[in-house]
Amino acid sequence: MDFIHSFLDFFLHLDVHLADMILNYGNWIYAILFLIIFVETGVVVMPFLPGDSLLFAAGTFCAGVTTQSGETVHMSLALVIGLLIVAAVLGDGLNYFLGKKIGLKMLEMKIRGKQMVNPKYIQQTHEFYEKHGPKTIIIARFVPIVRTFAPFVAGIGAMTYSKFIRFNIIGGVVWVVLLTLAGYFFGSLPFVKNNFETVIFGIIGLSILPMIIEIIRAKMNAKKEKI
Repeated sequence: MDFIHSFLDFFLHLDVHLADMILNYGNWIYAILFLIIFVETGVVVMPFLPGDSLLFAAGTFCAGVTTQSGETVHMSLALVIGLLIVAAVLGDGLNYFLGKKIGLKMLEMKIRGKQMVNPKYIQQTHEFYEKHGPKTIIIARFVPIVRTFAPFVAGIGAMTYSKFIRFNIIGGVVWVVLLTLAGYFFGSLPFVKNNFETVIFGIIGLSILPMIIEIIRAKMNAKKEKI
């Protein structure tokens, strides 16, 4: 419970904790941010780490933030964007190879004599990514949790690497640049600074909106087919 409480506190008060980290760790903050984004996108069992909100908060500090003690903390915008693009692309790349190398072995694991996933789902995944893969890899960047699993499933489905890497790079660049610049230009606004927690929830809500729309659309189509 203490871990969950600490994690939620860090997640919801990124502005405060990030300021402390910059003051305490200096230039090491760039390595810390790199590691968080790399792990969040590259390790399939770590989808709960902050991604969108961390990019937004990092952009805010690139514009400069004055703490309650009167100290001004800031980071290099160019360095943050450059490093985190690399982290996002490498993270998805690692996740892809994990899915390709050990994904099938994980799916072959049995529970009470039954396979966790029916083999036909693997074929369906392959066909889905061959048809929608590029769009999926880019859109998934903006959907928490989904962005961690998308490259893993792409690897399992044997999506060609040449296709994957192109859209991995496009998705990584667009994701990092848009959210970091959003924080840079809007994070210093009084409303945002005074309601940072609300803004974070808003970012999360906007991130999962495409997934909610897709679920609703799928259910509506299923009802039409039954009729």
